[in-house]
Amino acid sequence: MARFSKGRRALAISDRSGAAFPYNEMVKEWTGAWVHISEFEPKQPQLQPHPVGADPQALQHARPARTEFPVEDILPNDPFTTTAASGTLSVSFPNNGFNEGTTHVRFREVKVPVGGVAVSTLELETTLNGNINDSVATITLTDATEFPTSGFIVIEKMNSETGAFENETIQYTGKAGNNLTGCTRGTSAPYRGVTPTPTKAGTHTSGAKVFGSYLATAVSTTIVVGPQPTQTETQYNSLTVPLVSNAASTATGGGFQCTIGPINDRG
Repeated sequence: MARFSKGRRALAISDRSGAAFPYNEMVKEWTGAWVHISEFEPKQPQLQPHPVGADPQALQHARPARTEFPVEDILPNDPFTTTAASGTLSVSFPNNGFNEGTTHVRFREVKVPVGGVAVSTLELETTLNGNINDSVATITLTDATEFPTSGFIVIEKMNSETGAFENETIQYTGKAGNNLTGCTRGTSAPYRGVTPTPTKAGTHTSGAKVFGSYLATAVSTTIVVGPQPTQTETQYNSLTVPLVSNAASTATGGGFQCTIGPINDRG
């Protein structure tokens, strides 16, 4: 086998400078170039930085002790349908998830009346008639004509100093004229099977906005989902709501992006 010379008297040409240097004084750089020891340059550390991971964002197996607050859902365009001389309001709400049973709901952002039913009736909006403290059990409204005989209301209130909402949800069991009776103060209304944290009873001034609620019932529809007539699926795509007064005509309307949601406000 051939052997290489040790090169004691040999010269080598530097790949960097092109100058001749003693062969035994040549070294190989990280780039692969052969240079004289006096020309050697180590690898710049910034060319190969150490990997740095991202900061931790959350626990991998978090189990927070909390209940998510119910939120509003946007209804399809013109979701309300009335029938002449009927007190039943039909609400289009595809895949509503309420399934069987009833739940208290509040309509908002209704744009136009439907079948003679006013926007204020659909949203059950009125005002407080007279100041109240945090313990009275009878509350007088400016107009409670279209409010159900029992249910929940919410009184809007904003803290004048902080600007934070301090709304109060109240349950009532009776109605006499414009008076709501049997009131339970500082409560909350269940929605989708979840009861939010109770609100706080407080004082309210005359003229404060008051919104009521409807007891909605989910309507089931059975459809065939397979090649056989027996392969069916039950869907819940609408609700029915009882009105205090009958509608004047058969109509569909309400406008664009009406919403349905819980009685309680997050505030």
